[in-house]
Amino acid sequence: MLQHPEVAPADGAAALDAYSLVVTSVAELLSPAVAAVEVDHRRGAGYSRGAGSAVVFADDGFLLTNAHVVGRAEAGVLGFQDGRRIPFHVTGTDPLSDLAVIRADGSVPAPARLGEAARLRVGQLVVAIGNPMGLAGSVTAGVVSGLGRSMPTRSGSAVRVIDEVIQTDAALNPGNSGGALSDASGLVVGINTAVAGYGLGLAIPINAISRQIIAALLADGRVRRAYLGLVGAPTPLTPDLRARTGRPGGMRIIEVIAGSPAAASGLLPGDIVLTVGHHPVSSAGDLQRRMLADTIGAPLQVTVVRGEALVDVIAVPRELSLPT
Repeated sequence: MLQHPEVAPADGAAALDAYSLVVTSVAELLSPAVAAVEVDHRRGAGYSRGAGSAVVFADDGFLLTNAHVVGRAEAGVLGFQDGRRIPFHVTGTDPLSDLAVIRADGSVPAPARLGEAARLRVGQLVVAIGNPMGLAGSVTAGVVSGLGRSMPTRSGSAVRVIDEVIQTDAALNPGNSGGALSDASGLVVGINTAVAGYGLGLAIPINAISRQIIAALLADGRVRRAYLGLVGAPTPLTPDLRARTGRPGGMRIIEVIAGSPAAASGLLPGDIVLTVGHHPVSSAGDLQRRMLADTIGAPLQVTVVRGEALVDVIAVPRELSLPT
């Protein structure tokens, strides 16, 4: 039987102290910038009180939270660790990324600094700060349990998959949504967004795509997306096609929505999409990343495999219409 070496008490205390020092340092740095969010959601003829969290990320009073925290509310109240209660108004929401920007109608604590989720590694220490169950300034710690997860979101009939979602075992409870997920240096790398059950938490990553969304919400109050009208799934290519294209796979078109830009372009079920706008595509997520505002109304080259032939078609995406 293998014998495990005993850890000297001093070593154990030192390890615990080092861990505690990181968590307490992050908590002291970020807790002032994490607010409790209170909003009234319309429910039929009445209202229900909703709660969540938000993170100050700019000197001029802007906070980042989840779209589902504010819902369709236009305003609410923020509660800070120092006892301040400040009204806010909603700047913009994007249900398909579950992100929202709100602005405090008064002075707020110093903003948190946004980091980069792409630098995270599985097993890395992270700290979650929020207001679960109305308990302001609650701090939990854990590790990154998984990276590259996907989470579906919906707005009316529009469905989108959020890519690169962070999975963590830091305990999250109702009210944590919209709060900060931080790395050990105190940089906000994610916005806590869901409790998947039994200690499994998810967070929207702070990355290039979410920064674009935040910028659009600040500028326009909404995010404009292009719509092509395809339903697809990843598929491998045959050895011959791999040799010809230099690509291991693509996205097989399962359905072309009637009346869509994809249908008008001549794309067909069974086609395998290789590139869109000269960018490689191997999944629906790859296609979504190309469907940005600058592609709306612009000719877009789509290269597909049809049978054994490579075919280029030109599609003109239109703006994705979301219910108001």
